[in-house]
Amino acid sequence: MKTYLLYPTEDQEKMIQTFLGQNNITFFEEKEDLPPHVIAGILRGQADIEAGRVISLEEFKKRLS
Repeated sequence: MKTYLLYPTEDQEKMIQTFLGQNNITFFEEKEDLPPHVIAGILRGQADIEAGRVISLEEFKKRLS
């Protein structure tokens, strides 16, 4: 069994649900509500990138060891 993650637009949702239903494919919908602290962390990371506060993967590896 395989799992597929789809991120359809509102227009695409109905088409996907119809297709899966007509082909007897089991599916479930899961809402993606992230906790506020996760969203805040994502926004901080995006701001860091825009401000140029980034390092290369090699530099990151050096700092870990």
